[in-house]
Amino acid sequence: MDRVLVTGANGHLGRRLLKELKTSNRAVVRSETAASKLRDHSDVRIVDYTDDEGLSQACTDCTGIVHLVGIIKEGARATYASAHEEATRTLLNAATHAGVGRIVYLSILGASEGSSNACLASKARAESILLESTIPTLVIRVPMVLGEGDYASVALLAKAGRAVAFTFRAASLEQPIYAGDVVEAILAGLRPDGPTGMIELAGPRSLTRGALISTASQVGTRTVSLPLAFGYALAWFLERLSRNPPVTPAMLGVLDHDDDIDPQPGARALGIRLTGLAEMLARVAA
Repeated sequence: MDRVLVTGANGHLGRRLLKELKTSNRAVVRSETAASKLRDHSDVRIVDYTDDEGLSQACTDCTGIVHLVGIIKEGARATYASAHEEATRTLLNAATHAGVGRIVYLSILGASEGSSNACLASKARAESILLESTIPTLVIRVPMVLGEGDYASVALLAKAGRAVAFTFRAASLEQPIYAGDVVEAILAGLRPDGPTGMIELAGPRSLTRGALISTASQVGTRTVSLPLAFGYALAWFLERLSRNPPVTPAMLGVLDHDDDIDPQPGARALGIRLTGLAEMLARVAA
């Protein structure tokens, strides 16, 4: 029987994907805390993503891998290099030895090895590690993902529920994609005849962050735009106050990236229909 390995399976997308996979699957997480979110899943492995032997054992008898591991903020336990590049390289070695036939990697819109943003550059280097391998790989770059109960949706709805919402650079362009569409795209990438290479995917509509908050609001929220320079100054200050600040300059740069692409070529290549913004917001609000 085909078996799919899912790294970072404890996240919202990972848990959603595990429910949708029609084949048997194996969840890989990094800690007992992460594993506790998957108590109902029968095959969970706790493995550090840079553990060669642990990942090799986890990859045994798997025909496909979905690699969801990634961070937008460095911390005491993980740098961009370790979370993206080192983890991906270790996983690829394990997958190669296990004879895995296909890999799907979830990345970020804006990833580029030439980016001045450390996170986006690191993500692009991780993409290259997989795309230059002998294993057929699909890299899917996505923007903000909105799904029922996930962090981004809760944060958006919280702002949209206030009379006044403060946000950095309200003119920043957002093109959110529905979590269910991302899962469909991943499943399409796992098919033996699925596309390989890199696909950029987003929701059907790009709009400013201020407009997104207003569209999601049912109380007539007024958005107040704060200067991005103030955000960077605050992030710089917090980095020097704490070993684990709530926001960093690199994280702010990822969140502020302007997302405005034509998603239809990617959707057609994957054979999926993209959920419209109104329907997306209705689902996450419910």
